[in-house]
Amino acid sequence: MSGPIAPIVLFCYNRPGHLQRTVESLRMNMLAAESELYVYSDGPKSESDRQQVSEVRAYLAKVTGFRQVHVIEAEKNKGLARSVTEGVSAVLSRYPKVIVLEDDMLSTTDFLTFMNNALDTYAERDDIYSVTGYTPPLEFPQNYLHDVYLVPRASSWGWGTWAHKWANADWQVTGFDKLKSDPFQREAFTLGGEDLWPMLAKQQKGIIDSWAIRWTYSQFTHQAYGLYPVRSKIKNIGTDGSGTNFTFTSAEYGQEMAEGNVVMPPDLTLDGSMIAAFRRYYRLPFLLKIKNKVKYGI
Repeated sequence: MSGPIAPIVLFCYNRPGHLQRTVESLRMNMLAAESELYVYSDGPKSESDRQQVSEVRAYLAKVTGFRQVHVIEAEKNKGLARSVTEGVSAVLSRYPKVIVLEDDMLSTTDFLTFMNNALDTYAERDDIYSVTGYTPPLEFPQNYLHDVYLVPRASSWGWGTWAHKWANADWQVTGFDKLKSDPFQREAFTLGGEDLWPMLAKQQKGIIDSWAIRWTYSQFTHQAYGLYPVRSKIKNIGTDGSGTNFTFTSAEYGQEMAEGNVVMPPDLTLDGSMIAAFRRYYRLPFLLKIKNKVKYGI
């Protein structure tokens, strides 16, 4: 690593069990003791989850193993999208780079090492806006030789970015009408997955509230990409139906994590076969396409 250690920003709400597993996994990282940890604890939505939020905060008050732990408690519920945009922006007003996690992410012991190396290696690449330790279970092309790859999509699972790139985010999606009226641009936008356009349209209709789709859109408008590892260093444990934004159960995302050094070529270029494999993974089921068309007009 050529620069200072990036701070970690962790977002949590009302799942003390998931949070404890996430923090314990993170604490096992080789760079944990050198890393500042900022935890944003969202407030309760109603009396029904006040006890769980209290349990989360009681646990956070005892967390050790990091250079310093800062806990920021919201009095009222902000929701994940607002929590992330405000929290990441606040930390990046003090640091040049950041690593971001939610409360349902297990990590390898070298996850922080991988992330710091990636943030140092690609800081000056204008065409790379984010890095992540997660990779979906793709069918990788056999002739792909690198340990990392680029795709036109940001990940929200164990990711990082830089202050000067985060500052370019367009949270209002000001070019939405232009994108909507241009089928060629929409096709380009969905190179990172067929689900991207429906998500962005639902965001603008107020059906969902997602910071991640707006961050991916922002990367698209700057012709920038996300960097992913070929072997995942993050495992999501929130696909058990307990989450706020991920409320159905799925084992599809529970692939094994991989320890080990990752070679990061500074001049890494796009690979068409990797983008095609990535896009195939995020194909929309036919019935969901029909639902989007009939119910939402998308």
